Amino acid sequence: MSSLKQFIRNVRAAKTIADERAVVQKESAAIRASFREESHDSNVRRNNVAKLLYLFTLGERTHFGQIECLKLLASPRFADKRLGYLGTMLLLDENQEVLTLVTNSLKNDLNHSNQYVVGLALVTLGNIASIEMSRDLFPEVETILSSSNPYIRRKAAICAMRICRKVPDLQEHFLEKAKMLLSDRNHGVLLCGLTLATSMCELEEELEEAEGVIDVFRPLVPGLVKILKSLANSGYAPEHDVSGITDPFLQVKILQLLRVLGRGDQETSDQINDILAQVATNTDASKNVGNSILYESVLTILDIEADSGLRVLGVNILGKFLSNRDNNIRYVALNTLIKVVAVEPNAVQRHRNTILDCLRDPDISIRRRALDLSFTLINEGNVRVLIRELLSFLEVADNEFKPIMTSQIGIAADRFAPNKRWHIDTMLRVLKLAGNYVKEQILSSFVRLIATTTELQTYSAQKLYAALKDDITQEGLNLAGAWVIGEYADALLQGGQYEEEELVKDIKESDLVDLFSTILSSSYSTKIVTEYIVTAAMKLTTRLSDQTQVERIRQLLRTRQTDLDVEIQQRAVEYTHLMSYDQVRRGVLERMPPPEIREEQRVLGEATKKRHSTVQKKKSNQVTEDMLLDLMGGADEAGPSTKPTTNGGQKNADLLADILGGSPSPVADPSTSPSQPATSNVNSIMDLFNSNQPSTTPSPAPSGSLDILGGIGSPAPPTAAEHLVYHKNDLRISFTCQRPGNAVQVLAKFKNDGATARFTGVALQAAVPKSQKLQLQALSSAELAPNAEASQQMRVVGVSGPPPAKLRLRLKLNYSVDGGAPITEQVDWSEPA
Repeated sequence: MSSLKQFIRNVRAAKTIADERAVVQKESAAIRASFREESHDSNVRRNNVAKLLYLFTLGERTHFGQIECLKLLASPRFADKRLGYLGTMLLLDENQEVLTLVTNSLKNDLNHSNQYVVGLALVTLGNIASIEMSRDLFPEVETILSSSNPYIRRKAAICAMRICRKVPDLQEHFLEKAKMLLSDRNHGVLLCGLTLATSMCELEEELEEAEGVIDVFRPLVPGLVKILKSLANSGYAPEHDVSGITDPFLQVKILQLLRVLGRGDQETSDQINDILAQVATNTDASKNVGNSILYESVLTILDIEADSGLRVLGVNILGKFLSNRDNNIRYVALNTLIKVVAVEPNAVQRHRNTILDCLRDPDISIRRRALDLSFTLINEGNVRVLIRELLSFLEVADNEFKPIMTSQIGIAADRFAPNKRWHIDTMLRVLKLAGNYVKEQILSSFVRLIATTTELQTYSAQKLYAALKDDITQEGLNLAGAWVIGEYADALLQGGQYEEEELVKDIKESDLVDLFSTILSSSYSTKIVTEYIVTAAMKLTTRLSDQTQVERIRQLLRTRQTDLDVEIQQRAVEYTHLMSYDQVRRGVLERMPPPEIREEQRVLGEATKKRHSTVQKKKSNQVTEDMLLDLMGGADEAGPSTKPTTNGGQKNADLLADILGGSPSPVADPSTSPSQPATSNVNSIMDLFNSNQPSTTPSPAPSGSLDILGGIGSPAPPTAAEHLVYHKNDLRISFTCQRPGNAVQVLAKFKNDGATARFTGVALQAAVPKSQKLQLQALSSAELAPNAEASQQMRVVGVSGPPPAKLRLRLKLNYSVDGGAPITEQVDWSEPA
């Protein structure tokens, strides 16, 4: 049989994998045969086990040698025991049944007269101890901790740590011994004692029972501080010196234990503050050994109840780390600053420029961490500067950074934008640089911003048109541009001039049609872009006055009637059919009203889910619910209404449920009972899309009903009484109640009685008692010109009481007169007898 060295040479000499496998299989067979011969020569057994350990490093199966390792443990020779214990640690683990046979050998060797044999047994027990072995052998370990031999005392401390981890109930047996180790003068024993004490404290914290163990060690804090101070101030000590620093390993361990003991305790933290400041100030940062101590000091400062000055010192140390040439140190600093920024934001802000410089680092890990930290630094005061830097980085960033960057910039702009003009310009820049990576939530938030900012709609349309003329390769830019140009083309064609902007160039109607045609014929016209363009082009037919251009749009739609995509094909067919009915088409394609902005709809709540999505959404929903509860005077007597549908959301639903992408089903109208026939107006419009049935002439709308696009349904019967609810500032609101079944159907009518006044931002909220349920539709129009009317419908279920049961509502009304300051009124209304 070959020796271990010869076996290794043979394996390395193999030129192919097949040759190596042949050598390994041959030697494995020889080892198995030798084991079967039951040779009593310990040298042969030791040689075979050594080969097995080499095979183990190669990833080969070595389980058949476990019993041979146990035989080596029983040998009286130290060389056999050493290899046997090594094989036991490598080839066995705590889940192996064979391990139970090791317990007796370990117990004998723990009581051996040779310190090195005891050391082998302690190391093995510290690596593979199971729960049963820990319970059987902890008395021996406890006894060894009191030994006068520092060599086995420090090994026993590490072994005790394993036993306490496996069986937490045994900690009480080692508490006093651990306290004794912390006062040991031998650095090795002290280091292992600190490790044991720290582990015991952290274990109790994990079990949420930390007070007992931590209280045992807190009285030792002055002694630990004294040891740390002597290490920090001592001169050159050859036996403990590492790169000019005395025993940095011991200093780090002391700092770790002090961090655990000072956490959440002001008195202990006060005892630690001075030494932390001293270590952080005097430690040499020119070498990696010193940086390790400084880093541990910073973690301790930030974890205990330190004063603000000391925290600032810790952040400044991390700031210096950012200037280090070692990427590992910079990475650690960035990682730590991300955790610190919530505690000491002002201190971290001082290092903003250094953090931004890390965005240009060649190391992608550094860039990623610096980017995460940069977004956490954004606030109202620095949003312009930081977003400008991040946009510069976005221009050259790797593609993997762009999705998260566009989302985070959108969130930051939504939260901290100094004005809406800046917000729009920022998002336009994002769309130009990385429009292909902008997520749907960010894009919809941008479109909603434009829709709700009347004074900047023309400006936004002009900017998007100019951007699309320059570049149509960005999908997000194409989508936003198509929607805005289609919606506000009439304002775009009028042109205008803006502050700090060049004179807006005149745009012809043919230019818009040319732009859409160019996008559709390009390779960048994806399915969703085509859907947007087709719908936007249809909207242009009501915004353009040149019939030649309208005819071009008709031809464009016809070319898409045979599109391979069914969605696009259906849109093109229906839009082409709709063009034959001018009056209806203009009603269907009128400008969409601005959507209501509710807190739970904000993109911030949706996009920050990886940071605090679930908690923030619950808080946001609770705030909205509480606002409605306040209308009725508290949660004890009122229940929230159901969420109102978005203003204009029901409008046109029966005709084109998917005006701007997707195909959601129309919002059901709770006011319409299943047995109620559809109005003739709706039937007339639906006939436009059915070539098999002749269209009927729409009949005039009955008095008091909304127009055919209102989406509210049939009005209350004329026999129902009309009750005046509010009449002030020429705004009149009346309710008409109807009682189908066990519900109350309320039609609210808003009328402007003034001859010149104009009401804007009209909104009505309602709340009912907690025992009832309210469904509230959107107001048909948020603006009321002189003598104009609007309607809103609500349905209340669960109105009970002595007959006749009366409806009771608490109303909150908001509106502005002639663009003045918003007016808020609260009205308690009860249904008259």
